[in-house]
Amino acid sequence: MTRLRGKAPTQRQLRVGEELRHVLADMIERGEMADPDLRDVPITVTEVRVSPDLREAEVLVTPFGGGDAEALLKALARAAPYFRSQVGRRVRLKYTPRLRFELDTSFEQANRVEALLRRPSVARDLVGEGGGEPQQEATRQKGSPGDE
Repeated sequence: MTRLRGKAPTQRQLRVGEELRHVLADMIERGEMADPDLRDVPITVTEVRVSPDLREAEVLVTPFGGGDAEALLKALARAAPYFRSQVGRRVRLKYTPRLRFELDTSFEQANRVEALLRRPSVARDLVGEGGGEPQQEATRQKGSPGDE
């Protein structure tokens, strides 16, 4: 995609991306694809990122149930021209963007970060920084003047 690094998407890019996401999700939900590899596969379209010129779109998808992600991406790549033609009929744009399907890994990344934050050594460091309840628990363990 031609998006510049570090530059936030414009309101137009966000609006077009959200409209494309709705159209693609609706098509997938209704099972409008001819490809048998896509017909009964539960897929979620999590985000659509559109280039500044609105000619390319990166479609982030997640398979439910831990299906074969590589096979899913290959099937979506085969069906991309069909999706593009349907999007062109349903969304009013000067140019219908070229669709590129990618696997959304944000959920796995969030799980890894959460697992790191739950490690005992990290929790201990957070207690030292005054992280709310853990700080009160640490104070109770030391004892207060009235406990003697």
